[in-house]
Amino acid sequence: MRHRRTGRRLGRTSSHRMALLRNLSVALFKHERIRTTDEKCKELRRFAEKIITRAKVDTVHSRQMVARDIHDRKVLNKLFTVLARRYSDRPGGYTRIVKQGWRAGDGAAVSFIELVDNELE
Repeated sequence: MRHRRTGRRLGRTSSHRMALLRNLSVALFKHERIRTTDEKCKELRRFAEKIITRAKVDTVHSRQMVARDIHDRKVLNKLFTVLARRYSDRPGGYTRIVKQGWRAGDGAAVSFIELVDNELE
């Protein structure tokens, strides 16, 4: 039984899974829309929304906490300037998942995950 065990393993070790989520979140914040599998989108949403919520308060401590996961300095500055200002009045729900269908190579379900209220809309 898997009572109280949250999160998807995604077929990876914990360190590989954390590296994957960090890289996907950097790509999401940089491009504001990425295409990946449904399971990765759902896990990334949990990870990225916590980072955006933390970035809404611009203190040294919150920058250090976010910098643990976001290792790209340009993306880190974008988080604390552009994205924090964009979502200052929004209490949550910063991302949207749009289902796309199936990947041709292996038939995996793929989706777009994007930041809401972005320039792409």
